[in-house]
Amino acid sequence: MAGRFRIFGAELSPYSVKVRAYFRFKQIPHQWIIRSAAVQEEFNRYAKLPIIPLVVTPSAEGLQDSTLVIENLETHYPENSIYPTDTTLNFVSTLLEEFGDEWGNKWMFHMRWAKEIDQLSSARRIAQLTLPDADETTLTAMTEQVRQRMTGRVWFVGSNEQTAEQIETSFYRAAEQLETHLGDRPYLLGARPSFGDFGLWGQIYNIWTDPTNCAYIEAKMPNLLAWIQRMLWPRIEGDFESWETLEPTLKPFLRDQVGGLFLPWTQANAEAINRGDDEFSVALNGHLWAQKPQKYHAKSYAILRQKYAALNSHPELNELLQKTGCLGALAD
Repeated sequence: MAGRFRIFGAELSPYSVKVRAYFRFKQIPHQWIIRSAAVQEEFNRYAKLPIIPLVVTPSAEGLQDSTLVIENLETHYPENSIYPTDTTLNFVSTLLEEFGDEWGNKWMFHMRWAKEIDQLSSARRIAQLTLPDADETTLTAMTEQVRQRMTGRVWFVGSNEQTAEQIETSFYRAAEQLETHLGDRPYLLGARPSFGDFGLWGQIYNIWTDPTNCAYIEAKMPNLLAWIQRMLWPRIEGDFESWETLEPTLKPFLRDQVGGLFLPWTQANAEAINRGDDEFSVALNGHLWAQKPQKYHAKSYAILRQKYAALNSHPELNELLQKTGCLGALAD
């Protein structure tokens, strides 16, 4: 794939910055294009869906879905791989990437649109990106339009009066766990970025750009903050660690966040879609969660299960998944 890629995205899109960080890490020539009214015609030429990021290859092929984009490019740019060679560690990375995309997005979307200060900040930035040459009157009107539209969409990720506290508790607990885990460690799995770093980082980076949690992270989470900033331009500083050295601080995160919340929700969501339900509920750590099903996530869950099945019951991995409560949602 010789030549320069083009990435149509936005700073406030966690999936866009995730892909951009990957391109930067791999040092793949690319142009970052902010999606706006000025480039909409070109965007429409290559995009199959009205979502970002859109990656246009040097051969003029449009690629969408951040996970698939990275997986596709990794086959063409295998040097400095984001995949650990250890089977257990590699699947942990895959789990973290999926968790970031799907559960981390609940954190980001809820936090961004729950409080007025964050609503106004985000809506204003989106308005400025969409209409960079607009006058103040137009920007003010556009800001309010964005605010009203986005606050009316939080239900899509499961944010509602019943689940708000669960989402916020999950994020703040996760931030504490990651702060401990990162310590002097540059990346989630050691001294080089993994697939999991990119997926989780895109969401947390965007959370950090909003006023409320920018203040929280910068005041209380120096290790997490260093990782957020490091992932803007990730680079190799050493090798992946072994699961043995990662386990003391990463296992609690996998148990509480992935096995305790994300995968039970994932399984319930998929079952609701299979039944054709308009809404579903599931008990997560003793608290009832209710929302409309997320159809796209059922597809990525099926792919995750396929990736697990391909490992053919790896003993060390199965033991880890069993101890963290992840195995039931992955095994037949």
